[in-house]
Amino acid sequence: MTADSPSPLPRLGAAVLLRALFKHPRRFHGVPTPRTSYVLDRIDPHQLRRYRQALGFRDEGIPLTYYYLLAQRAHVATMLDDAFPFRLPGTIHTENTLRALAEPRHDVPLVLSTTVTIRPPTENGAVVAELDTVARQRDTAIFSCRSTYLVVRGQQGQRRGRHEAKDLPVLTGWRLPRNTGRAYARISGDWNPIHLWTWSARLMGMKRPIIHGMHTLARACAELEQACGRRILALEGRFRAPAPLGSELVLGADLAAGSFAVGGGGRVVAEGSFRTV
Repeated sequence: MTADSPSPLPRLGAAVLLRALFKHPRRFHGVPTPRTSYVLDRIDPHQLRRYRQALGFRDEGIPLTYYYLLAQRAHVATMLDDAFPFRLPGTIHTENTLRALAEPRHDVPLVLSTTVTIRPPTENGAVVAELDTVARQRDTAIFSCRSTYLVVRGQQGQRRGRHEAKDLPVLTGWRLPRNTGRAYARISGDWNPIHLWTWSARLMGMKRPIIHGMHTLARACAELEQACGRRILALEGRFRAPAPLGSELVLGADLAAGSFAVGGGGRVVAEGSFRTV
């Protein structure tokens, strides 16, 4: 769908997963990338309430990381567009940046416009795609979201360095029950098999299912808001290592500097920066 004629924002579900599985990759050199526009009639108050409760947000407003659930739907639809030359299965979410720009009105639809930038291959052949979404109500920008995906893996000539746990003051920690991936999928609509069961994770190359990266960022966001006593308006996160279900995670942060890191198993799972009200 072109940016000039918004269509309804699709929900994630079985039909979307089937389309993703059967999409064929294309040569991307010189291929125009998609620009899409989708409209959301309203934010689902039931989903929003479940999200706040599941991730630990105490404020009654819209958590910054909730906006990712809306942007994710636009991103998946954009990556399923014929103009996007890569397959969705196998892509790795590596970074995410969210910014709240204005309070949304509940009686005005949101229009989510997405552009795609495909970065030139690195020396080892890896290719990264950046999807930038801005949500607007009429002429007012409500939030922006940039998701960075590794869409082509590079050659394995050099192993990536291990990111050791950072020496930041510990705020809190939490355990990931083995059903957390399925519980988050029911709220977010992200039913990637790598997050659900042991057998499905093994089909995706993992020994154990891992938690969604945005679950980790959302939980960190909720804890940081409680520690600061203020809402977070901007959050940048980088996903460094998978966090298996059943493991323990620890959040460290420098509240004054606006930096944080989530560690587990002696290594950094996610890290980034934030800005409050």
